[in-house]
Amino acid sequence: MMDFTKAITTLEFDKITERLASLAQTEGAKALARKLVPYGDIVTVSKKLRETTDAKAMTAANGSPSFGGIIDVTASADRAAKGAMLSTRELLDIADLLNVTSRLVAYAGDKGATAGSLSEIFSRLIPNTRVESAIKRAIISEDMIADDASPKLYEIRRSIKIANNKIREILQRFITGDGYSKVLQENIITQRNGRFVIPVKVEHKGEVKGLVHDTSSSGATVFIEPIAVVEQNNALKELEIAENKEIERILYELSEDVAAISEVLTYNYLNITELAFIFAKAELSWYYRATSPELTEDGEISLIAARHPLLNKDTCVPIDIRLGGEFDALIITGPNTGGKTVTMKTLGLLTLMAQAGLHIPCRDGSVVRVFESVHADIGDEQSIEQSLSTFSAHMKNIVHILKEADDKSLVLFDELGAGTDPVEGAALAVSIIERVRSYGAVTAATTHYSEMKVYALETEGVCNAACEFDIHTLAPTFRLIIGAPGKSNAFAISRRLGLDEGVITRAGELIDKGNKTFDHVLGKLETARQEIEEKNAALERIKKEYEEKLEKAEREAKRILADAERRAKATEARAQSMLDSARATSEYVLAELDRAKKAGFHSLDEAKQNVRRSIKETDDLVNPVVDTRDKGYVLPRPLRAGDEVIVMTLDRRGTLLGDPDAKGNVTVKTGLITTKTNIKNLKLCEDAEVTAKTVAKTVAKSNSLAKDFKIEIDLRGMTGEEAWMAVDQYLDNAILVGMHSVRLIHGKGTGALKRYLWEALRIDRRVRSYRIGQYGEGDGGVTVVELK
Repeated sequence: MMDFTKAITTLEFDKITERLASLAQTEGAKALARKLVPYGDIVTVSKKLRETTDAKAMTAANGSPSFGGIIDVTASADRAAKGAMLSTRELLDIADLLNVTSRLVAYAGDKGATAGSLSEIFSRLIPNTRVESAIKRAIISEDMIADDASPKLYEIRRSIKIANNKIREILQRFITGDGYSKVLQENIITQRNGRFVIPVKVEHKGEVKGLVHDTSSSGATVFIEPIAVVEQNNALKELEIAENKEIERILYELSEDVAAISEVLTYNYLNITELAFIFAKAELSWYYRATSPELTEDGEISLIAARHPLLNKDTCVPIDIRLGGEFDALIITGPNTGGKTVTMKTLGLLTLMAQAGLHIPCRDGSVVRVFESVHADIGDEQSIEQSLSTFSAHMKNIVHILKEADDKSLVLFDELGAGTDPVEGAALAVSIIERVRSYGAVTAATTHYSEMKVYALETEGVCNAACEFDIHTLAPTFRLIIGAPGKSNAFAISRRLGLDEGVITRAGELIDKGNKTFDHVLGKLETARQEIEEKNAALERIKKEYEEKLEKAEREAKRILADAERRAKATEARAQSMLDSARATSEYVLAELDRAKKAGFHSLDEAKQNVRRSIKETDDLVNPVVDTRDKGYVLPRPLRAGDEVIVMTLDRRGTLLGDPDAKGNVTVKTGLITTKTNIKNLKLCEDAEVTAKTVAKTVAKSNSLAKDFKIEIDLRGMTGEEAWMAVDQYLDNAILVGMHSVRLIHGKGTGALKRYLWEALRIDRRVRSYRIGQYGEGDGGVTVVELK
């Protein structure tokens, strides 16, 4: 029999559902969140977890859907189906529901593949844009119907406006006329009982013929409807009645549209509420940094890096919990405030969360066992009214648990057997654990009794676990160590809190020798375990550092190998090219010699010239001349062999080894390197002094410009061509003085000047980027230009 009722409160599952409700976007989803309870069968639990997982995947891929805070419209839809006229508020709520329906259908859209298990719910949504549009077009707000809700309403309101104006024209004559100025209290037109009136002094009321509709609180003023406007007011009243009737007809017509789809609206609301609830579970998963656990019906519970969801997720110490595999009972020991109760609550609460379809704050790979009931006896439940001590209150809970527990139960005991004589309490604790195990239930208990530790050591299927205590800092670490019993460390904690050393020494003397030996052994075991863990941690750090260095070395080796392969391929291609060139040259030389031999010695000179030309052409292919000329430089005279030059491509001084050929190619020796280049890449060294003077002049000009340069230029009033001519020169000066950002003031106007400038800036190579000015920079009247 499924039973989670008491555990929901004891383990504070209700606080989780309240957090879930706070994340839900609709009132219906909030209500579902507050009613959420764990499920007891693995099929349902798996389905609910899958829904949460798929909703989380959709939010990760597409963002969270908006549910618009819709409210329950099922009652309104039912009233409409029975022929009632709905109010404007009800109709607007229905339009909002239909709007959210359409948006959710669009949200799922072609993303059905990622919707997974939610695809079925999304597919049940039926939008109706016709009814939604009809309502939104007719009703502007809860208190306002649109003029064009119907042609008749438009005409009536048009007539009302004309009637109002006519009445005001007539009454205006009373106000502005000389004959009535002395009888009026104020020169205004007002309304009483829906009819236009004028305020008249009570002593002159006989001078204005008409109907008295009201008097002021002081009695000094009467509000009279002059005879001249009675008929017009009557006509206006009739128009207002007609307006109300037409509005009522429109609302009836819209209500009939709603009645026709009342069942669809009800189903849409229920499906949207379910989706809003599921997506709230996904938001809770993000909030807790949670994951979906694997499920088992009779296997081992394995919670990896589990965190209690109600503790601060940034400071909470994660713990690993195993139970239900090799052992079905876990005896947890350790000092007070060491985390024993938190461990119990974490185990129980995460089980309830998972079985409710919620992700749990654990690492991937965690496994949760599905139980049909969870029982927990945790906390001090003593009651003065019921005359129950702490022990009695615990025992009352335990009696109930022993009656209800079975092989599908998880049973949790906190400080089992505490609150009574230690010997009897320990015996009771062991007996209760044995009884629960005999039912086939999975159980965990916290205790300080050494007898329970011994029982766990000696009994198959029962395992000790300790909440770790740092003997160096004398403080708990809140880590759970499974497989080793823990010490209460009462003496160490008391000493840290300042208890007199003599008292602690005497207490040690009073401890039973067997207990003292057992505690001593436990202490040595704990020390050895911590030392082993420290060594393992150090080895793990060394291993990690080694792996990182190995990975880095492998990456570097791969990079070097790749570079070497690239260079080898380039060298191979170069060598092949040279080989091909030499082969072609030699073949040509041999062919020419053979031809010359046959033709006679008179053609030998011609053959030599052909050979030289072929070698030169081949050399040009293998060692081409690269043109990297300085477009602004002109040689002062033709170059000749022996000239000292600067090779601009190498930025080095060299000597010409020969005169340039017809194409301007020449061989230059620069140090140990001999290279071919074009005279366009050379500067005559005797020109260096001139160049230096030119640079000095340029620097002087730049310094002069920098003093007078402004970071903005005003172009307002110029034509596009005039403005660009000015900007062109301005940008040159900006670059010369080293400015990286300038402002062009073109004003707002029609925007024509800005568009002309932007078109020019778009293709200007000096410009890195440009944008419209921000607040404080001139807004839309300024363009900010970033220069290269």
